[in-house]
This record gives sequence, C-alpha cells and structure tokens, in this order.
Amino acid sequence: MSREDVARAKLFRLVGLGVRGRGAVVGVEQVREAVRRGKLHLAIAATDASRNSLEKVLPLLKARGTAVVEVPSAAELGAAVGREKTAVVGIVDSRLADGIRALEHSAPPDDREMEEGDAG
Repeated sequence: MSREDVARAKLFRLVGLGVRGRGAVVGVEQVREAVRRGKLHLAIAATDASRNSLEKVLPLLKARGTAVVEVPSAAELGAAVGREKTAVVGIVDSRLADGIRALEHSAPPDDREMEEGDAG
C-alpha cells in the first residue's frame, strides 16, 4: 500500500467517525446549509461526482473561503459515510477539521487541498 493510499484510508476513517459522531454532514444540500449557517470548517469533495452536484456547492464554498479537500471517488467517500455514493461531506467539528488538515498536509502534493482554480 502506497503512502497516498494510507493517507486516503486515514482520511476516510476520520470522515466516517465524524459522521457517526455528528461532526460532519453528508450531501450537497446539508453542506450548503452548514455553509450558510457558518458552521462548516472544511469540505471533502469527490472529483468524479456529477458536475451538477459540484456546481451547486463548490462556488459557495469558494465564496465563503471554506477549504476543500479533493478525493477521487464518490463511491469511496460514500462508503466512508454509509452511502453508495456522495459528492461532498462537510466537516462541522473544528477539531476533526484540524485533524484532516494535518493529515492532508502530510500527504503527497497531489492529494492536498484543491487549488482555487480547480473549483470552477
């Protein structure tokens, strides 16, 4: 297992724990609502999710200055939270968000947060 695979597995475990502990919200509408209420600390978005889903949430995240971590698979992200697929998960617990950021900053460069230009 590569270092990237290990980091991704840790990320998915943290996201799953966050959902079970009510430190994360799942799905485009719940993430949008958390952003509007000012509760969102970090978002995890699947790059293979439908363009429509991502267009509903990424511009709002960018406008509010919310960091987005990119993962390659909606199926993997969904599996981490008990769904078949999901486009986005929002982290509402600040300590969980800090833990995911620390994990991402220790990961290889191509697994880090999306750059601003990638969001649109």
